Amino acid sequence: MTQDHPEGTMRIGRREFLGVAAGATLSLAMGVWPAARAATAEPNKLPPLPYDEQALAPVISAKTIEFHYGKHHKGYVDNLNKLIAGTDLADLPLERLILSIAGKPEKAAIFNNAAQVWNHTFYWNSLKPNGGGEPPVVLKERIVNAFGSVDACKKELAAAALGQFGSGWAWLVWDQKTLKVMKTANADLPLTAGLKPLLTIDVWEHAYYLDYQNRRADYVQAVLDRLINWEFAAKNLA
Repeated sequence: MTQDHPEGTMRIGRREFLGVAAGATLSLAMGVWPAARAATAEPNKLPPLPYDEQALAPVISAKTIEFHYGKHHKGYVDNLNKLIAGTDLADLPLERLILSIAGKPEKAAIFNNAAQVWNHTFYWNSLKPNGGGEPPVVLKERIVNAFGSVDACKKELAAAALGQFGSGWAWLVWDQKTLKVMKTANADLPLTAGLKPLLTIDVWEHAYYLDYQNRRADYVQAVLDRLINWEFAAKNLA
């Protein structure tokens, strides 16, 4: 089983910052972090879930949400605030903080926790009760152009999620020309490659192990069929 604690996250090499613009619009899309933030004792806060803890059941149980959101996600927020307290990073918006330290080994612990705060908030918004189904028209057109069909896109997302060895994420992204599917390990995220994330699937074990044990494939398929939030992806694309 992978080591599954916020403070234990390790990060592999990554590309240097390619542009702040990829992350700027996503704060507004998620509706959780403003473009500028005044310095406080706790500059980063755990944002509220966009639904009740039991709203994703039976695909994701309230017990999983309780631990995943209330322990793991909160743990990343708490660790980040401790790591940046009293530094010039404490005043930065989360996306700018992430991009400013990406690729710097001496800042790896800060990056890991900051990126995991961002990733988890994005993940909760990538899901919704009674999700799945058909994407909005504009997004569906882009999906068909890039993958041939919505089902083909879902298969690529599933393959990325299942092909990620150990902990990580599967993403649908926009590269300013077309849609792509990619995977990242541990805390890494598409923003550091200058790509715009549209939605994500968390494949860290804490995302599914209480409900599915080692059956990651069942979890991923259930998320794609019944919870994926195509409207959120369409909003990010717009």
